[in-house]
Amino acid sequence: MEYVNLGRTGLKVSRLCMGTMNFGWTAPEENAYQVFDAFADAGGNFIDTADVYSRWVEGNPGGVAETYIGRWLKRRSMPRDKIVIATKVRGQMGDGSNDEGLSRKHILDAVEASLRRMQIDTIDLYQAHWFDADTPIDETLRALDDLVRQGKVRYIGCSNYPAWRLMEALWTSDKLGLARYDSLQPHYNLLHRAEFERELCDVCKTYGLGVIPYSPLAGGFLTGKYRKGEPPPAGTRGAQSKRIQGLLAKDANYAVVDRLRAMGQSRGKTIAQMALAWLLASPVITSPIIGVNTVEQWNELAGALDVKLSEEEKKELGELSKWE
Repeated sequence: MEYVNLGRTGLKVSRLCMGTMNFGWTAPEENAYQVFDAFADAGGNFIDTADVYSRWVEGNPGGVAETYIGRWLKRRSMPRDKIVIATKVRGQMGDGSNDEGLSRKHILDAVEASLRRMQIDTIDLYQAHWFDADTPIDETLRALDDLVRQGKVRYIGCSNYPAWRLMEALWTSDKLGLARYDSLQPHYNLLHRAEFERELCDVCKTYGLGVIPYSPLAGGFLTGKYRKGEPPPAGTRGAQSKRIQGLLAKDANYAVVDRLRAMGQSRGKTIAQMALAWLLASPVITSPIIGVNTVEQWNELAGALDVKLSEEEKKELGELSKWE
């Protein structure tokens, strides 16, 4: 396993980050423990979660993935300093009027709940899950700065911020002398490039933010499980997700998959491994967030770490997936 700094910070994180959105949703608790064990045994030290996971499942109050992390740390007797834990705040966690958002009240309530669920004293990376137009950015950042000063949070970051809001946050931190966002978690993959590359990429490079992209396999499209002209297999996300169905409707996306398949065959690698390798080849990318249900899936994706794309291959994939 390779390790890199999280942006301009001195924090070392593994080149792949284990995402947990699926735990308690498509993967049961025991699978989560098995995956965490395999990830840690391979040298992985970076786990990303959110308090709202998996609140969308009927009967699930949220916080399930965080609870699994806490139980796993105790079950494995994992030294706390060996794992970098990132979680997020913003989503609705109750029926009250202040049970969501990035207000001072919600942040201070939410961090205590996350710490209890994970049975830890400090969160390594605490992230604003998405922006909150109803709360002034200085209120959000002052609350997060207080958590850093109290030792409850070590670093702060954000997710799903447009470039202008990210710049507003960085400027506010600089002006007021507050802790600043040191990472961005964007939606980014070979088939979803414009949102990040148009402006956010330059912001991250200029100001030294770590980049932790989610959905690196485009919701499973970049595994090759979907076939052109055929309906999505029953039980897959493509059978339900309008976003993935939009990918299925574009012929150009299948051309990207076909080229990844051909590049992989010469190396004995899968389509998914090649898609991850494309992200890992970018100097601005810190650690793609992967989501797996089984140890077998983790073992496959870990195989991307030793793939080195040539400049010609990167250029070809860039042309096939270019955006206007």
